[in-house]
Amino acid sequence: MPSNNSFTDGLFLKIINVIVYFLFLGSNIYTVAGPNDIYYSGKETYITPAPWAFLIWSLIHLLLLGTIIYQFFEGGKQTIIDGIGWRLPLLAVLNVVYVHLWATRHYIIAFVFALFVSSAVTHIYYIVKKYHEPASIPDEIFAHLPFSLYHGWTTLLVVLTGFEAFGVDATTTRAGIWTKVFVFLGLLFLEATAAAYAFSSAEGDLPASIAIAWSLWAIFSHQHAPAFIHWSALAFAILALFWVLKAVVGLFLKLRRGSRGISLDEERAPLIDNH
Repeated sequence: MPSNNSFTDGLFLKIINVIVYFLFLGSNIYTVAGPNDIYYSGKETYITPAPWAFLIWSLIHLLLLGTIIYQFFEGGKQTIIDGIGWRLPLLAVLNVVYVHLWATRHYIIAFVFALFVSSAVTHIYYIVKKYHEPASIPDEIFAHLPFSLYHGWTTLLVVLTGFEAFGVDATTTRAGIWTKVFVFLGLLFLEATAAAYAFSSAEGDLPASIAIAWSLWAIFSHQHAPAFIHWSALAFAILALFWVLKAVVGLFLKLRRGSRGISLDEERAPLIDNH
């Protein structure tokens, strides 16, 4: 249970986080259950993923619910309140605006706010990674994992919203040479981002790599024509999966080194406590 100090310190910000979380969650429920149902009836582009790609947003919401609860504990307070601070409610507000613009098909303005959301997530991601190493399993799950996934996921949102804002409608216009080129570059950018996550540290960033790979496989699943886009998406999805495997190996080696470190400490401990 959290101590009284950890519960009451920064209480106003904690309450704000709770309020904006449900506002944030509600904005995305609207896109699924609302009358416009954007996942199925939004603008169709040549880089639009299958609707199941957006299930990752549900996972992020679930993890962020844990984040909101974890902020009332001492470990969570240090990262979420003292570290992230007011950047979390700012992110939530920006996301609400972005989702509303996206759902109402104001794609150009939505693209601008997608960049704002990506920037806010990037700042939080940097603070968490740079200054708040995970000290426990709850720290890893509720303070690091959601923002790693979110950081990778917003990369897809920026690319997708960019094509919705400036690309052709796939239901009415055939893909010309320039559309194919830009889709290829968009897929290349996503795959390169997955690679960057895999090499961001010795163990890589597995959740962010998974978010990108998940998106690329969803694009491959949904885009059947033209063949150039279909098979390009498959090639980049396979490459992204390779980067995920690289991050898995890196994480395994990190855990193995950690367990060895614990074993060595135990071996070096004196057999008899002089005290």
